[in-house]
Amino acid sequence: MLEFIEQELADLQARGLSRSFKSVENISGTKITINGRKLINFCSNNYLGLADDPQIKAQACAAIQAFGFGAGAARLVSGNTILHDQLEEKLARFKNRAAALTFSTGYLANLGVINTLVNENDTIIIDRLNHASIIDACRLSRAKLQVYEHLNMTSLEKILQRSAKFRQRLIVTDAVFSMDGDIAPLPEIIKLAKAYQAITLVDEAHSTGVLGETGQGIEEYFGLTGQIDIIMGTLSKALGSLGGFIAGSQKLIDYLRNKSRPFIYTTALPPSACAAALAALKLIEEDSCLVRNLKRNTTLLSPQSATPIIPVIIGQADQAVALAEKFFDRGIFLSAIRPPTVPAGSSRLRITVTAAHTKEEIACLASSLQELIPA
Repeated sequence: MLEFIEQELADLQARGLSRSFKSVENISGTKITINGRKLINFCSNNYLGLADDPQIKAQACAAIQAFGFGAGAARLVSGNTILHDQLEEKLARFKNRAAALTFSTGYLANLGVINTLVNENDTIIIDRLNHASIIDACRLSRAKLQVYEHLNMTSLEKILQRSAKFRQRLIVTDAVFSMDGDIAPLPEIIKLAKAYQAITLVDEAHSTGVLGETGQGIEEYFGLTGQIDIIMGTLSKALGSLGGFIAGSQKLIDYLRNKSRPFIYTTALPPSACAAALAALKLIEEDSCLVRNLKRNTTLLSPQSATPIIPVIIGQADQAVALAEKFFDRGIFLSAIRPPTVPAGSSRLRITVTAAHTKEEIACLASSLQELIPA
């Protein structure tokens, strides 16, 4: 019955799209060990270097001692702890919102908010390069999905103009696009949303802890605090923990708590993940050097980049894979990103700089880039 699987696997292999794991044996700062080799990691989303920060690990361990590892149930059963409550209060303050709600992953957060707010009477309008979790949520929602060209506000407005018949118009965009590192034009999106009475939902997975002078995100970056209707974010990138969250009005959060199936029917985040995220937010608020160091290191490698995501477009998938192996041989860990994650013909090496990288490590990468990828 499943003969097609073998054929499709062979097809993926032939097109350079077959995927396999590289198993990490140890992590220490920016260094990881794979197959007994210590490499500099330049493909992690641990933007502020907090995933193995001693203070964060200590708080996570203390939470395990107090609560055990797993939450044991959904939040509305017995899985809610004071750490969940404290984290949501702190996330709301950090994002300048009335309330917040955590989900077990960022993927679930997007599924949970989009599917709860819209139905077949509505339309969702998204950037062509939005994250897969947004696209999947839109498809499951039964709302009319409409796509505007990447960062193209003329394209967005044309869709808004012809969408007056829908009960609700929901504009959804990444803040920082995960594969290209570019930033959504938030001022223009907000202006259009207000003009056409649309709701805005911004995915801040890659901008929380990254954009803005204090890392609060895209609103701080553009000086538009409080202008986004719904903020989605993750705890698993710059905050170095696990999970996702939605921040917005108290009524929105109350509604999601009562109606969002991915929230209601999923086991709560481990209390240790909440403790780690709480500690990370405290560090970001108390130590502005973290965000400054990230910006400094990004500029060292790529002066023109506004974010720590720096794509090196190669083209064909097999060529990107071969180049990643050459960097691996030099002690640098980079991932080859291929379709369907990126469009055909745009396979790439996705470089991510962190606040923890040293000048010497960045110089090593820059030198290897010059030698292996001639201009």
